[in-house]
Amino acid sequence: MQIDLLSPERFVGGQPHDQFRWLREHDPVHWHDEPDGPGFWAVTRFDDVWTVDRDFQTYSSEPTIMIRDPLSEQQGFGGAKMMLMMDPPEHTAFRKLIRAEFTQPAAHLREGRIQALARQIVDGVIGRGECDFVADVAGEMPSFVIAELMGLPLDDGRELYKLTEIIHTAPEAQAPGAGGQAVMKMFEYGSGVIAEKRARPGEDLASKLLAAEVDGRRLTDTEFLLFFLLLVDAGGDTTRNLLSGGLLALMRHPDQFRWLIADLDARLATAREELLRWTTPVIYMRRTARKATELAGKPIRDGDKVVMYFGSANRDPAKFDAPETLDLSRSSNPHNAFGVGAHGCLGQHIARIEIDAMLREVLTRMTDFQLAGEPEWLPSNFISGPKAMPLRFKAQAKVAA
Repeated sequence: MQIDLLSPERFVGGQPHDQFRWLREHDPVHWHDEPDGPGFWAVTRFDDVWTVDRDFQTYSSEPTIMIRDPLSEQQGFGGAKMMLMMDPPEHTAFRKLIRAEFTQPAAHLREGRIQALARQIVDGVIGRGECDFVADVAGEMPSFVIAELMGLPLDDGRELYKLTEIIHTAPEAQAPGAGGQAVMKMFEYGSGVIAEKRARPGEDLASKLLAAEVDGRRLTDTEFLLFFLLLVDAGGDTTRNLLSGGLLALMRHPDQFRWLIADLDARLATAREELLRWTTPVIYMRRTARKATELAGKPIRDGDKVVMYFGSANRDPAKFDAPETLDLSRSSNPHNAFGVGAHGCLGQHIARIEIDAMLREVLTRMTDFQLAGEPEWLPSNFISGPKAMPLRFKAQAKVAA
């Protein structure tokens, strides 16, 4: 088996489950060469991924959670770091600044508004009978929700989402420097947010962040901009790609779709968790060994890159019965699509509410849907999901306001 987990071509149409299957069976902690770097350990079994993700004392999120090491000019940001690339206790202190907005009770307070946004989004396409499901539906919800959380115009959330798509696209699949330019545009917009919220602070998350303190000091502008980038960037990944990849899975498994729609309200929560396991929108996260250790019998050296493949872990037969089968009624489903431990996804409660609201609107209102062309997959070895997905359905009237 030729193993290549770097080339974005290997992730076209979904994750390379044939490679993951071979690795779990034959070399679950596999040394993977890296053309422009030192190489890394690819971790593919559920229990090993779980171990690495929870043990931040041994496996650090610094200097980055990406396989590729940052370029020297990207490393400092004047000493500031993105929260994802911190370890406790620093990570804990920064996470505390926004935690209250993302608890389960806080997320449920937004449920009515999220449901209203879902109706609005489907209303925007329902009369046309066709759409690009990713841009017009799946991408809209997380863009709107994070815009409202940050106190931004909804249309601006949509434009920021376009930048995140560029950031997630593999460098070799787009014009040189495109990803860096998208980050700078995000920072330029965020600088405007800083000026606006300092002049006219509100009850939104951006205003609260600018007023917050870590260890007795306010965030620097750079620290705020990195927080802003993280919230906009990570806020859309799971929802957008679960909705588009999940709908594609339902179309490819019509028996499962019929089962779900027969009692949508009772079955949606279980189905959502199985779609999260099946699609696993975030492909990997990297850690760096702080010290020499051992994982599944392999000697890990101090400084080695250790990469957790969540999509593989979520198909591990040692953890899931019939993992290669999409079973929306799966009752035992301890997937790790959101990660675990100190770095578990902070936005997972809101993401689940967004997913449920959108699936309910789409599956009950966009009837007789079918692909109007082949989906175009995001060329990325980090985020898994369609970039474009043309859809045809029965045109209908908007619902009453």
